[in-house]
Amino acid sequence: MSDLSKQELEYFLAETRAIKNNPARYRDSMSDKTLVLLFEKPSTRTKVSFEVAMVQLGGYPITLDSRSSQMSRGESMGDSARVLSRYSDAIAARVYTHETLVELAENSSIPVINALSNLEHPCQAIADLYTMKEYKGSLEAVKLAYVGDGNNVCNSLLLGCAMTGVDLSVASPPDYKPDETILSRAQSLADSKIKLYNDPLDAVQDADFIYTDVWVGMGDESEEEERLNAFQDYQVNTELIRQAKKDCRVMHCLPAHRGLEITDEVLDSSKSIVWEQAENRLHTQKAIILKLIE
Repeated sequence: MSDLSKQELEYFLAETRAIKNNPARYRDSMSDKTLVLLFEKPSTRTKVSFEVAMVQLGGYPITLDSRSSQMSRGESMGDSARVLSRYSDAIAARVYTHETLVELAENSSIPVINALSNLEHPCQAIADLYTMKEYKGSLEAVKLAYVGDGNNVCNSLLLGCAMTGVDLSVASPPDYKPDETILSRAQSLADSKIKLYNDPLDAVQDADFIYTDVWVGMGDESEEEERLNAFQDYQVNTELIRQAKKDCRVMHCLPAHRGLEITDEVLDSSKSIVWEQAENRLHTQKAIILKLIE
């Protein structure tokens, strides 16, 4: 997220609205352009939203995963980047470690999009900010409460909220707080309030939106028992959302582990906007592609 200026982030939010309201206007914008999607990790929303976005813009998506490419035989990301730069117009990569993404970018002559790393998930955060703005009309005086693991999504939300003036309260267990460097940068950028809590009941007071994510993410499976014990008091349920504003909305980047970080009752309720949030990945992905390739 910090690769963007505040003005560029605002541009993405405005462009997303324009694209969503009039998709036909952008239909041939990426004619004869190619986006390569590199996946080390499984994906549903990221893969499909990027592929559909590129097709609807008139371009061509090519998806490679670690099993069906030379990555499975040990070709370095740097060498892959040098070759793919000669074939395509941009690369979107979903990787295990952020260092892999950096290696791609350092050896690529075309734009590289972080489609998820262990450090950040900026495309998700941009879609989340747009979704909140869509519901409230403005991000001014908006409060978001994030409850759960201080993971890559949380890290990107910290920076995104700081850049757009959203108050953000994060409630995480002591051993699962967000990255300290990113937290410090967010607090230095912010005109809004960026606060950490141990108790989710404190974090959600007066919240306009409550956000959660899985307790055991991809790559954390070996810590499952430890994590489930640590997060058992961090479930987003009816009792928790009663502590927020009456018109509070609930967000989740999906996939959801129903009955763990969020209950069925909340996820399927009228307060849930997770499906709209997921749809908006498509529109923000288009804005990102257009800006970087054009």
